[in-house]
Amino acid sequence: MGSPAHRCRDIERQAGYLQPEHCAPPPPRTLPDTMWFIRDGCGIACSIITWLLVFYAEFVVVFVMLLPSKSLAYSLVNGALFNGLAFLALASHFRAMCTDPGAVPKGNATKEFIESLQLKPGQVVYKCPKCCSIKPDRAHHCSVCKRCIRKMDHHCPWVNNCVGENNQKYFVLFTMYIALISLHALIMVAFHFMFCFEEDWTKCSTFSPPATVILLILLCFEGLLFLIFTSVMFGTQVHSICTDETGIERLKGERPTWEKVSCRQAIEAAFGGPFSLAWLSPFTGLTCGGRPSPRVHAAPQGDPVEDDVEIPVEL
Repeated sequence: MGSPAHRCRDIERQAGYLQPEHCAPPPPRTLPDTMWFIRDGCGIACSIITWLLVFYAEFVVVFVMLLPSKSLAYSLVNGALFNGLAFLALASHFRAMCTDPGAVPKGNATKEFIESLQLKPGQVVYKCPKCCSIKPDRAHHCSVCKRCIRKMDHHCPWVNNCVGENNQKYFVLFTMYIALISLHALIMVAFHFMFCFEEDWTKCSTFSPPATVILLILLCFEGLLFLIFTSVMFGTQVHSICTDETGIERLKGERPTWEKVSCRQAIEAAFGGPFSLAWLSPFTGLTCGGRPSPRVHAAPQGDPVEDDVEIPVEL
């Protein structure tokens, strides 16, 4: 009876091991190649709710607090600042939602492709059994996107997409701008309440006093909730980038098999180059280097791990 390693290699050398005929081809793309959109009902609903909440904040800030204000300078400055940040937040959300997060080509686990890698004797690459892809280093399969994603941090329903190598910048900007407009709205609500307590409530809003109070309280609740949530997410993402360790790698307790880079190098890689104002813009793309090559390791010294994550393949 052979050793576990020999049994593993015998299985891997079977002609039908890759089973490329079982890999469904990717669905035809009806959108341009630069567009990416996940058809997930929960994610679409969360994305719509996100935009509606921002529009609600816009309505209260503009029509309840700024337009009735007696100070034109106060209204113009705060209106320009709030609307500018809200526009950047929604633009960042759209880019995070509609940018390919770093999906590995689907169905490339073919014998021809693996032979093209020119593996040395005893080396193996890893295949995802769910999307039939040869997985690059630090790639993980997302059950919602149904793809392996390079440097996948997590799947976020609020942007209806994974946060990965190609769109982490936009997700970080989205959380930052939402936190800023939430803080700005809370400060304006506090000033508005102070003004209305000192003046007649009928003079500080075009709405009735009860309606004004209800709208402001709801905005307060929304602003406080999203300020806390997005601030935590922003800090978590910056920490993940600086430590060069994604959220899913930290959650699974994976030991680093890659060469970690410094915090500065990691941030520059995530935001597309040395520091500039382009870091703050959701309209600038990333200037990343070449795509990572598939993981290549020595042959495993035991039976293949029977899970839904990866299968070692040796030719």
